[in-house]
Amino acid sequence: MELTKVIITAMKEEADLIIKKFDLKEVKKLKNISIYEWYRDLNWEKEKIVLALSWIWKIQSSIATTYLFENYEIDKLVNIGIAWSLNNMDVKVWDVYLPNTFIQHDMYLPFEGEHLDYAKKPIFLNYAIWENIDLNKFGLVLNWVCATWDEFVDNEDRINDLNNSFAADVCEMEAFSVLSVAREYDALDKCVVIKAVSDWADNDAKEDHMNNLDFAMENSIWVLEIVL
Repeated sequence: MELTKVIITAMKEEADLIIKKFDLKEVKKLKNISIYEWYRDLNWEKEKIVLALSWIWKIQSSIATTYLFENYEIDKLVNIGIAWSLNNMDVKVWDVYLPNTFIQHDMYLPFEGEHLDYAKKPIFLNYAIWENIDLNKFGLVLNWVCATWDEFVDNEDRINDLNNSFAADVCEMEAFSVLSVAREYDALDKCVVIKAVSDWADNDAKEDHMNNLDFAMENSIWVLEIVL
């Protein structure tokens, strides 16, 4: 028996840390998407780890996720990466979110109807419904709302909009699109989203986002090992 567990991340800097951790090897290069694999033998089965480096943008994440579903029998799908925390003073830069509610913030249609639910309604994953956990090294933050959109958040007006309009706690640029594709394959129950806090989405976000990437990702990879 072989289990296939796939990981999707959007930045090369994120992917490089995962590749190093699991000793992944590149097996396919699409135009802008790279696929890496690694096998390990467990006592009772063989496990395949697959990483897709999609690059930033919801469309890129959707393409990568679709490719994975069309080419692998997926047992677990993990979207991992760094994200912006939105005014939650109880959360530190190195903490890790496991959100359970996902919205597409930059989707606007002035119409209503069930036929638009796929784009306008939140996506809910019921795995992250426990209390927050203090892991001493960092905090694991559960039960939160993650907003996805195609815009880098680095000013107070955007933060206030996300807080007031959507009650969002963390924002990034991939999760909703990854989960939207998984939903089309009836695979939401196989999905986990791990987001490490790199900055506060303020005026310093551009610099902090990259300066804090390595140690924020190291914490999220620690969680990834448990999830896998």
